[in-house]
Amino acid sequence: MIHWLHGLVWGPALIGLLLAAGSYYTWKSGFFQIRGFRVWWHATAASLWKSGNEKKEPDGGSAALTKFQTVCTALAATVGTGNIAGVATALVAGGPGAVFWMWVSALLGMMTAYAEVSLGIRFRRRQPDGTYLGGPCAYLSEGLHMPRLAFIYGMLCLCASLGMGGMVQSNAVAQTLSASIGVPPPVCAVVVTALVLGIVSGGTKRIAGVAVWMIPLAAAVYAAGSVTVLAVYRRQIPRILAEIFRCALTPEAALGGTGGYGVMLTLRRYAGKDGGMLSAFRYGVARGVFSNEAGLGTLAGLHGAAGDTTPGEQGMWAMFEVFFDTMVICTMTALVILCVAGGGEGLRGCRWDGAALAGRCFGHVLGRAGEYLVSAAMAVFAFSTMIAWYFLGRQTLGAVTGLAGRLWKSHGGHGKQGTAADSRRLPDPRPKADVSNMAGTIYLILYAYAVFLGCVSSLTAVWELSDVFNGLMAFPNLLALFLLRREAPMD
Repeated sequence: MIHWLHGLVWGPALIGLLLAAGSYYTWKSGFFQIRGFRVWWHATAASLWKSGNEKKEPDGGSAALTKFQTVCTALAATVGTGNIAGVATALVAGGPGAVFWMWVSALLGMMTAYAEVSLGIRFRRRQPDGTYLGGPCAYLSEGLHMPRLAFIYGMLCLCASLGMGGMVQSNAVAQTLSASIGVPPPVCAVVVTALVLGIVSGGTKRIAGVAVWMIPLAAAVYAAGSVTVLAVYRRQIPRILAEIFRCALTPEAALGGTGGYGVMLTLRRYAGKDGGMLSAFRYGVARGVFSNEAGLGTLAGLHGAAGDTTPGEQGMWAMFEVFFDTMVICTMTALVILCVAGGGEGLRGCRWDGAALAGRCFGHVLGRAGEYLVSAAMAVFAFSTMIAWYFLGRQTLGAVTGLAGRLWKSHGGHGKQGTAADSRRLPDPRPKADVSNMAGTIYLILYAYAVFLGCVSSLTAVWELSDVFNGLMAFPNLLALFLLRREAPMD
């Protein structure tokens, strides 16, 4: 049933909508991600080197996040296991040309991310405590005036946070630590759950504070290891790049490049069957979106808490995140694997796949330290994704509770559709703080349980169910991107 539902959601319609959204905003912006590279680069990564940057208190006081805190939290959600295991699987399935299609997917996704984040900032609302609530719930309710659709999106996002953010990522941590250093899953479950609770219970500031040092440090260590391997194989890089472009137009490369985690499994499952290539393509897009999340609206939710910013500026930060996620981290992983394996020919008949293949390639140059590097990167990236998804879920929960109150009023006697009798029968919705606190406590308990359960369970069905929620989130978000296309700043 779940497999059938996954195939229905991630069918040609959703795939076409995702590609169409990126293509439309790319055309509308005049290929800004390429033509305006210097503009968005200097507004994002290069701005961090400017004297005094990020030292002033953001608009909204200490409750709001700085731009750097926001981008690190968003990167924590996007940079994950797909950047290592997903790339390796895509290369085995599609060959060297898969890298080219990763680049194409990222270029289109950069403009989708720009549009949704800029809309989220434009229509967000400031809360009494100085924080902001933005994201798809904001532009669906305030921009399109569709609070019911915004509420549905919020509920889907909460379900996805428990599955993709909690269970799937904790399962990756447990499997990685068990395979690399022999940590039993139950022990890992207790430790990881305790660490997650210790961080997320401290609120937005603590989550952002951990992301600020965890993501740059983990990315820098992983990049240093990659550069070391590539330096040894530097003479192979021109040949590998030529092979990437030469193989880019094969059907297998397109499937692998759009994909990520799970493409090879699907190819094997449907080998020799009608529609198998389409199924592989569908799984590949699901994993690709899982990597950079452009089109789901999650980036808009993650950026909604930023203070002292503008829609255009925050949209460019979202572009940088997709660029960094795919064009930097994924490309380094791909080049290491291809250089060490000897290109596409060396990958044919390969006994390993996923993180095991990446670990073998790093270990060929760095020894056991290389394998530990991949395991540590997988664990840290997955853990950072867990706390970032909790942050997204908590932001979404705030929007959902507010929307629930508005919908209650519209049906319960305070709006045109209610009556005085209805008002007397229904409870008074005024103690919003108590309701919000109770909902937050329940969500924290559920998230902790999801993290614990993910460490000790087999999650084949959860992977597909989480993809279903991701796909369902994309439909209302892409509808908003289309209907609000004139509202997204592209100048």
